[in-house]
Amino acid sequence: MLRFTCDAFKNFLVPFRGSAAHSMLDQPLKFFVVFFVVVEPVSLIPLFSKLTQGANVAYKRRMAAKAVVVAAGILLLFALGGAAFLELMGISLEAFRIFGGLLLFLLALEMVFARESGTRTSTDEQAESRRRADISVFPLAFPFIAGPGALATILLWFGPIHIAGQPLLFLGLSVGVALVLAISLVMMWLADPLMRIIGVTGANVAGRLLGVILGALAVQFVIDGLRNTFGS
Repeated sequence: MLRFTCDAFKNFLVPFRGSAAHSMLDQPLKFFVVFFVVVEPVSLIPLFSKLTQGANVAYKRRMAAKAVVVAAGILLLFALGGAAFLELMGISLEAFRIFGGLLLFLLALEMVFARESGTRTSTDEQAESRRRADISVFPLAFPFIAGPGALATILLWFGPIHIAGQPLLFLGLSVGVALVLAISLVMMWLADPLMRIIGVTGANVAGRLLGVILGALAVQFVIDGLRNTFGS
């Protein structure tokens, strides 16, 4: 019975293999995985819990929601105008692909070794963030949600897209961004109970696993950029 069910499922999928629908879903799914790993919503749990320690629930919810809205605005700006800006500056998309891959690789190393993220904030910036009454824009929206790694990822994926010619692909990638931001919002809203469950060690373990995946993806970005620049 089990074998019959598996065979029937495989036969059902045959018409969709290699189809346009499968191709349209492939890129948004890959982008969602990459963007989720780069933003790393799990890392927001200990950060948000520490920055809002002692604050009331209303303040925490307001800061989390505002941070996500501001981050969404920054990401949308880069998605719509990032490629045009690179072209204006005379920077090829392949050059940015190589740099973006290297930047993501550094971020992956920090995740694997559970180090303080120097690619996101410096020590002075972290000290300043602890003195701020409003932490939504800095450091939550930028650089922890819409940080250099996230912005580089947005440019790498949205840059080659022409909205007029590929509206569905643009919409699919935008949905991926929205899902990651929604997950980040939920993680911040539930930061305190989640911290009691997973703790700092649990967050670091999850970060290390995601860092391994991000490292491999970053290397692939660099390889693709070199191959497209110098030829196969």
